[in-house]
Amino acid sequence: MLRFDLITIFPEVFKGIVNESIIKRAQEKKKVAIHLHNLRDYSLDKHRKVDDRPFGGGPGMVLTPQPLFDAVKSIKGRRQAMVIYMDPAGKTFNQRQAKQLTKQRNLIIICGHYEGIDERVRSELVDESISIGDYVLTGGEIPAMVVIDAVTRLLPGVLGKKESLLVESFENGLLEGGVYTRPANFRGLKVPDVLLSGNHLEISKWQKADSLKKTRTIRPDLLK
Repeated sequence: MLRFDLITIFPEVFKGIVNESIIKRAQEKKKVAIHLHNLRDYSLDKHRKVDDRPFGGGPGMVLTPQPLFDAVKSIKGRRQAMVIYMDPAGKTFNQRQAKQLTKQRNLIIICGHYEGIDERVRSELVDESISIGDYVLTGGEIPAMVVIDAVTRLLPGVLGKKESLLVESFENGLLEGGVYTRPANFRGLKVPDVLLSGNHLEISKWQKADSLKKTRTIRPDLLK
């Protein structure tokens, strides 16, 4: 079982993804365990404060080191765990990294907020900083959800058919080609004849060609 420990100042944000769809079923199947931790519970401040102004000036507030150090120490205990910080300046997340994370037993994910976290947390506690794209969000909660979803669905036994994973975008370096369902003719828009032929060899050739065409059109960078 893969355990996720999420450190956040907004634990309620995760209730939707944790209690719905594939993530919910993965927990029921004992494939993953998701634990939410409110960072304010680890603050020694009487007002449960977890942020302060940055030294040297500048806008916004920064998450202070004490609550984060104590939270990670308490959550990790004697377990081996990988600590991830969701950070717009981190390594861009992709399918390859998602697969690598499935090999871990425990992922502790720090969801930053405001102007980020004290750099001492990053240098002393964080094993990997991850970004989901070259843009800035309000906090690390949504990026953490992306990582949880992408990793969980790759775990054996989570999806109904493991073959589903083999034909998805990025699995072979290309985007997945177009897919069709009934009706075969919808308002004059027809499904390609080859997909109705029953000739599996020709269907496979068409799917590979369409995958290449789609990749060349939308993500030519992948062909490099």
